[in-house]
Amino acid sequence: MIAAIQPEDIRVSLQVAGLSTLICIVVGLPLAWLLARYRFRGRVLLEIAVTLPLVLPPTVVGYYLLRALGRGSTVGRFLEDELGLSVVFTWYGAALAAAIVSIPFLIRTAQAAFELVDPELEQVAQTLGRSRLGVFRAITLPLAARGIAAGIALAFARAIGEFGATVVLAGNIPGKTRTLPISVYDAVQAGDIARANATALVLIGISLASLLVFSWSLVLVRR
Repeated sequence: MIAAIQPEDIRVSLQVAGLSTLICIVVGLPLAWLLARYRFRGRVLLEIAVTLPLVLPPTVVGYYLLRALGRGSTVGRFLEDELGLSVVFTWYGAALAAAIVSIPFLIRTAQAAFELVDPELEQVAQTLGRSRLGVFRAITLPLAARGIAAGIALAFARAIGEFGATVVLAGNIPGKTRTLPISVYDAVQAGDIARANATALVLIGISLASLLVFSWSLVLVRR
């Protein structure tokens, strides 16, 4: 059964989920901190935009990404002509699609964690000469670490299982953009139940392993 699994599908899935999670961290953590600490005009609209991928069908997300980044769009033509970068039908395009679908899990979880940090602790650190970045690194980030780790775990698990947005934007190219969820779909369509079962079990195993790793990291943080 295990021999029926395509190793390339595992590699592509890990690449996509890894880059997707990195994008979520780089973009999501600042947004989560901003939403947790500041009240500003347009905040409600930002919160709606952050939450929207949770309620939209992933195929709709993928469709609009395809419209926005495809050759027929201004952005897509600029990326291809000026930067030599094509997002459509690439594994990093799949990672971008997975990141947009996954980032609400990180932002919402991290935002709740940041809101639990007492602002007075940050203010005291600033009065002692710490910069805002220094306060964030020394006070805010360690105190919110458990929630952040949980958000990262959720984002990775969501990315590894993403199907709709990735297949619309990146397609189904064996060895390049075909991830484990797409492979399961292919196997079911072909009537290859053995490969579908084996691939699904590997996918479940990776998801469980990621959650166990982050659960273990939470235990370390508590100590």
